[in-house]
Amino acid sequence: MKKKLTIKINSTYKYLQVWNGIFNLTNKELEVLSVFIDVQDISKEKNFSSMSNKKKVAEKLLIKDPNTLNNYIKKFKDKGVLRLKSNIYTLNNLLDSNTNMVEIKLVRQ
Repeated sequence: MKKKLTIKINSTYKYLQVWNGIFNLTNKELEVLSVFIDVQDISKEKNFSSMSNKKKVAEKLLIKDPNTLNNYIKKFKDKGVLRLKSNIYTLNNLLDSNTNMVEIKLVRQ
């Protein structure tokens, strides 16, 4: 039997909440990540955790030292939210807020 579920999402934060069962992020991590994604979408930086992105995120979150965000970058990497390849952090494809539709197939074993 095929079932269809439609979830209306009006913010990056809410989009991340949908996937949080997989990544197990805290509320603060969700907040920081949503700002990173919004900044990334605007800046079009290749490296998710570039210094310019960190500065913009820190400014939006009222964090004095952008390097403080390195702790979150490490947590995001450890939880599978970010991937590191050739010294460049990229967002896990599931969390790309520009994705129009995702299909999930649940299989009982």
